[in-house]
Amino acid sequence: MPRPAELTEAKLAELVDVFYDRVQRHPTLGPVFNAAVDDWPEHKRLLTTFWCSVALGAKTYRGNPMAKHRGHPIDAAHFDEWLDLWRQTSTELLDEEHAKQMCEYADRIGRSLRYGLGIDAATRGLGLPVVGGR
Repeated sequence: MPRPAELTEAKLAELVDVFYDRVQRHPTLGPVFNAAVDDWPEHKRLLTTFWCSVALGAKTYRGNPMAKHRGHPIDAAHFDEWLDLWRQTSTELLDEEHAKQMCEYADRIGRSLRYGLGIDAATRGLGLPVVGGR
């Protein structure tokens, strides 16, 4: 069985570009993202550096994803829709091995963000207060 092509910055840039074009047109994600993003080309460039840091160890991303997501009208359903669209796009554009890898990264990051933002229903079942939440 031939080895899949290497995952590169160019391939991740294509993934980010196609994915966020779809996000912009998505019926529930589009309104949230379009209200928050003023410069889509710059946002895509920033997210490419993020994914290159995650997947390639590039260490080029400088930012705080948790802080960037605070204050926006997002809930757990938005994360589910985002992840579904990410899975679909990754599967279409990447070989099976890299699509699986990118989806695993996205799942972990999504869980972390939901938990940190206090919108993960699974973490509220204990009746414990969410720090900074209401």
